Amino acid sequence: MKRRTFDKLLSSVGFVMTAVLVVAGILLMWGYSFANSNVHNQLAEQKIYFPPLGSKALASSEIGPYLNQYAGQQLLTGPQAEAYANHFIDVHLSEVANGQTYAQVSTQAQADPTNTKLAGEVNTLFKGETLRGLLLEAYAFWQIGQIALDAAIAAFTGAFIMLVLSVLGLIHLSRASPKAEI
Repeated sequence: MKRRTFDKLLSSVGFVMTAVLVVAGILLMWGYSFANSNVHNQLAEQKIYFPPLGSKALASSEIGPYLNQYAGQQLLTGPQAEAYANHFIDVHLSEVANGQTYAQVSTQAQADPTNTKLAGEVNTLFKGETLRGLLLEAYAFWQIGQIALDAAIAAFTGAFIMLVLSVLGLIHLSRASPKAEI
């Protein structure tokens, strides 16, 4: 195979790969933007606020170290949603019904439908575990967006490298002898 043919072929493939990586990067950036804005907007609509700094709600060693950094802020991001779900709601839910879950207490309440204490615990646990689950889903969706951002950066970096290599291939092509063989 002639060297010039080889250089043309590799440079062409490099330019195609550059285009593919740029398109992939654009789509990944769109995914990141969609996930980030969707999580922000959905959480903003809930109007959840962290307790203010120094409040009794943050005094617990199971809560304060994780939530003090967000004290008084509105819950708007994935990391905030995870912290609130795991270190505020979950801690409070563990205080209901001796740490039993909704499923456990609900089973007991179905066996004893006249027990108003169990019915109240079922109601509290259902609402708390549902909110906790929704916040953790928001965190997971946000995390997927962060992965898309990292992948977009990698795609754009790869595109830049492929573009440089393809241009260098064209430069080599212009300098290669028409008679040179590989």
